Amino acid sequence: MESVYLFSSGTLKRKANTICLESEAGRKYIPVENVMDIKVFGEVDLNKRFLEFLSQKRIPIHFFNREGYYVGTFYPREYLNSGFLILKQAEHYINQEKRMLIAREIVSRSIQNMIDFLKKRKVQADSLTRYKKKAEEASNVSELMGIEGNAREGYYSIMDNLVSDERFRIEKRTRRPPKNFANTLISFGNSLLYTTVLSLIYQTHLDPRIGYLHETNFRRFSLNLDIAELFKPAVVDRLFLNLVNTRQINERHFDEISEGLMLNDQGKSLFIKNYEQILRETVFHKKLNRYVSMRSLIKMELHKLEKHLIGEQVFGSEE
Repeated sequence: MESVYLFSSGTLKRKANTICLESEAGRKYIPVENVMDIKVFGEVDLNKRFLEFLSQKRIPIHFFNREGYYVGTFYPREYLNSGFLILKQAEHYINQEKRMLIAREIVSRSIQNMIDFLKKRKVQADSLTRYKKKAEEASNVSELMGIEGNAREGYYSIMDNLVSDERFRIEKRTRRPPKNFANTLISFGNSLLYTTVLSLIYQTHLDPRIGYLHETNFRRFSLNLDIAELFKPAVVDRLFLNLVNTRQINERHFDEISEGLMLNDQGKSLFIKNYEQILRETVFHKKLNRYVSMRSLIKMELHKLEKHLIGEQVFGSEE
């Protein structure tokens, strides 16, 4: 199952057992059988009947604004909800020792994945190794968040040395709006990854509102932000370097907005095409003795967390 991306403006309707986008260009029909989720970038109208159809077919729909920022999600009624697991999720959040075990594992492995990403490109990252050790010794979540932020800042600084075009260096991380080409690409990629993880959470017994590294408060979802941290290097950062260093993307793919930049529709389409290719790519999984896609690896991570919460497996350990 894969994502459907909509850039055209128009009206979304149900037509028999398909999704129909009516626009000035005509009608586009989308069979629902292989749709994991829908990501909407255009201006669309829809009605309750259409949302009922998505809920029946268990398809989340994510909305992005003109600049490519994530706006919100229609999250259909959960069909795999488990009261027992939700209680376990809450228990592991309220109990600070249990919460720290999960949050520490997320930060520690996130930093290790940054290190591995750089090592594959023959770059040493001793400073990141020190941050990983600090994460393993952290005593609270606030401290962990600070360590993760400092590690990522150092990581991006090292990554700049791998960028072939100096116009696409990250320099300093900026958001809403991003101030340069690199930050625009990374922010857009992170938004896509957050919604991909959210859609995969919907296919598990987990509740996306209860996270462990990111605070569970008035934010609608936080667990997807936690899990996405583990995959940013292998998905978003890899894609950023590939697009820039192969010169597939350049300044014509961006538009200026108030105090910053955004990807135009051509740039978004190019980024998304390559993003989906990475999610479909397969790697050999030694424990399973078979090839699995990146999207499957993300879902497997969610299942590992489920097993940890019910006491079947320690999060981060190998099965």
